[in-house]
Amino acid sequence: MTEARDNYLLDVAASRRGYAINRLCGSLKDPENRRRFSEDEAAYCDAYGLSEEQKKAILERDWTGMLELGASIFYTFKLAMLDQKSMQYLGGVFTGMSTEEFMAAMRSGGRNFG
Repeated sequence: MTEARDNYLLDVAASRRGYAINRLCGSLKDPENRRRFSEDEAAYCDAYGLSEEQKKAILERDWTGMLELGASIFYTFKLAMLDQKSMQYLGGVFTGMSTEEFMAAMRSGGRNFG
């Protein structure tokens, strides 16, 4: 699993790198695609042309790895929702905190992560 940090830059280069992974995650807004993905995640990844590294990140739910591979948090969150994970959960993952710690940090003023 990739080490957490609190700054992921989604610039043009990252967006190009993450195009396939963002396309896959974006497709999960459709109920039929969510069903197909859930039935065979690996085949669904193959259908979207993910690199082996991207596919591994999706299948292992390596959330920070996805961002480092160019995924956008907005698309990644669609996959997290399929897994019934909250945005606060992801915030904790991305900053190396538990969900509860992340929520407390947000309530106490935000980006004071230590």
